[in-house]
Amino acid sequence: MTSTPFTSAIKSEKVSARSFSWLEDSIRSAGVNALVEGADAATTAIGQPTERSNNTQIIGEAFKVAATVDAVQTHGRAKETAYALAKTLKAIKLDQERAYVGVDQAAVPGTASAARKMASATQMISTTLDAGSNATDALTEAKVLALHQTCYENGSDPSVLMVKPGDSSIIAGFATAANRQRDFSQDKTLTNAIEVLVTPFGTLKVQINRNLLSTHALMIDPSMWKQCVLRPYTRTLLAKNGDSDTHFCVGEVSLKHSNFSDGGMITGLS
Repeated sequence: MTSTPFTSAIKSEKVSARSFSWLEDSIRSAGVNALVEGADAATTAIGQPTERSNNTQIIGEAFKVAATVDAVQTHGRAKETAYALAKTLKAIKLDQERAYVGVDQAAVPGTASAARKMASATQMISTTLDAGSNATDALTEAKVLALHQTCYENGSDPSVLMVKPGDSSIIAGFATAANRQRDFSQDKTLTNAIEVLVTPFGTLKVQINRNLLSTHALMIDPSMWKQCVLRPYTRTLLAKNGDSDTHFCVGEVSLKHSNFSDGGMITGLS
């Protein structure tokens, strides 16, 4: 879905606790490996996995529909309740997308008076590249290439470059840089967009995300991420106290990155 591209790109898995953990493992770098004939076996210390964790976050919203509104005939829809439910669920999904990639937030354990919050995606990516020397700088092709090279050298194979709307326009301008030609067909449609960016280090799908944190661009492998579900979204009809029905839509979800060293992000964007 274009409204929630990050959430739509990753798969889901079930978790069973408010705070859940997983193990992040890695393999050592390549080295010289040549043994003489008859050599004794020499042992190598095996690196231990790193434990990672995140919190689940309760996301919900209630709506009320008067009995009369549901009884009368409305234009373009059969029942007001069904209409309100669909809109509320879509809005909640936008809130979830924002919790994933629209904030730079560490996990908050929560208290009786403060909501528990999950760590955002930016807190689970260790490979970062600043956009420039200033507090904020524009996205450049050089920075995209530099980050993609770093990811490749780290053993990562990101396939998606997720950017905010303004940065997608900058990427479209990559095609008009000096000494480059673009193949335009002889028709009446002008196309000025880059959907696939091929670099020496692989192919990236350029994904625009209106909910993405404006100072960041993410270079990710969606298969390394999981939407973690403690409670799927459900609708509950609350106790009736008048001539209306109150519905409460709520779920409890979180986010998991299998390896923090996988992929990367550009920070400090204007």
